[in-house]
Amino acid sequence: MSRIMRFDHVGVTVQDLDHVTAFFVGLGLEVEGRTFVEGEFIDTVIAIPDSRTEIVMLRTPDGGTGVELSSFARPDPEPGSPAAMANELGLRSLSFEVDDLQAHVDRLAAEGYGLVGGIGQYEGAWRMAYVRGPEGIIVALAERIN
Repeated sequence: MSRIMRFDHVGVTVQDLDHVTAFFVGLGLEVEGRTFVEGEFIDTVIAIPDSRTEIVMLRTPDGGTGVELSSFARPDPEPGSPAAMANELGLRSLSFEVDDLQAHVDRLAAEGYGLVGGIGQYEGAWRMAYVRGPEGIIVALAERIN
């Protein structure tokens, strides 16, 4: 029986690749690579003929699960809902464990990225907040409580 070997990455399609990449690098992810992809392979996989996309692959410092950001040169991107709430169907958030939640929230607020709600505490084990990043991407930041 075949099985999944590991969780490799999450893909997010964005409009402004440089801006969104800078946001995630600011959170602490590292750029693993950047390239354009076009041709038979991508046309087959995504079922969009004559597509061309630029991709940035980011990884956490520990080399774990990655974030693939892609921006389409063709065809034109289709707009999503930048104000989507947690109950809207689809990808809800990208979540990262951080060492100092308040410091991250303060820094992101200074850059213009606000909280979706507030900072909550879960069963005395985690402090967590949702931040609405560039292009409406919700980033969950969680700090383990000792």
